[in-house]
Amino acid sequence: MVKLIALYKKPEDKEAFDEHYFNTHAPITEKIPGLRKMKVTKVVGSPMGESDYHLLCEMYYDDHESFKKAMKTDEAKASGKDLMGFAGELVTLMIGEEVDES
Repeated sequence: MVKLIALYKKPEDKEAFDEHYFNTHAPITEKIPGLRKMKVTKVVGSPMGESDYHLLCEMYYDDHESFKKAMKTDEAKASGKDLMGFAGELVTLMIGEEVDES
């Protein structure tokens, strides 16, 4: 599987960020065609103390082709536009492949 990973730094106003993220952004993102699963993790700390990060979101696609096709859709464009509007300076986006360790 291929994942689009969004890592968010701590926002100044966590309540306002969470309100927008969970009630506006996530529902837009969940509509992207080809998205198999979306997992959101709230960062609560680090073994080294306080973390600079607030959320991690993993969005799963079958393969690179499915991911590329999904990113061209109106739903993905709407998600990206919303993302840049409320968290453009906070987010780092990465593409990853799950590794089968067997």
